[in-house]
Amino acid sequence: MQYSLPGKAEATLREILPRLVLSPSLFLILLFVYGFILYTGYLSLTDSRMLPSYDLQGLDNYARLWGQRNWITALQNLAIFGILYILICSLLGLVLAIFLDQKIRGEGILRPIYLYPMALSFIVTGTAWKWFLDPGLGLENTMHLWGWESFTFDWIKDRNMAIYTVVIAAVWQSSGFVMAMFLAGLRGIDSEILKAAQMDGAGRWSLYTRIMIPQLRPVFLSAFVVLAHLAIKAYDLVIALTNGGPGRATELPATFMYSYTFTRNQMGVGASSAVIMLAMIASIIVPYLYAELRERR
Repeated sequence: MQYSLPGKAEATLREILPRLVLSPSLFLILLFVYGFILYTGYLSLTDSRMLPSYDLQGLDNYARLWGQRNWITALQNLAIFGILYILICSLLGLVLAIFLDQKIRGEGILRPIYLYPMALSFIVTGTAWKWFLDPGLGLENTMHLWGWESFTFDWIKDRNMAIYTVVIAAVWQSSGFVMAMFLAGLRGIDSEILKAAQMDGAGRWSLYTRIMIPQLRPVFLSAFVVLAHLAIKAYDLVIALTNGGPGRATELPATFMYSYTFTRNQMGVGASSAVIMLAMIASIIVPYLYAELRERR
């Protein structure tokens, strides 16, 4: 009995120590993530203006939010940006992954090249593409200097086309990451299945369209969740590239939220828009997590 107590103490310490180590991080997450989420939700129900106020006024801010024309414009721009961003990134990422899956020479060099844009911040990406797309500095000016005087590419100045420049910059940055996801999925397919299909006479096209791509359904779902999340909270890329302009042509929910909270002194309306954005993200992530947990069980 005298020698069993130290053993029990050691076992207890081993059980408690990981919890003690993780508890500060857990506390900080609860406070600065979920605590501020709850605080934002509370502010959305108050008459906060320049500074927080604690006088509850119900859902008035949400009614004012949906009456704002700028908010409707932001949602319309989000629909255009989100759909094109997700579709093009998914398609381009899949094509690049199939290309690299051919065991080509220089794959070790091409992969970092494709992935490099994801290592950049959205501020850097937006600034670089702003210079490239500016008619007086970038592509259009270069073509004129080379003698192609009739060439025009002024989408970044066009109210009807500016949102597509945001799509171009975002796709350039994220498609390499999606490629890596699809490449990992392709390399994870059981080789025995592929060998059996080849023995049955399946060509390369049939292997991809009938066997390999259908097995990438979980990767497609993961890519959709990641890209949708990035689209909904897109802010710094838009600010660096177009600053929400020209006019409100590239206004997105995140830029709307910042504008109304910190520059228009309507914190209650800004908080309500943040809650709506949180609901959008939750409507995507929660079903995904539920499906993942259900599949594991």
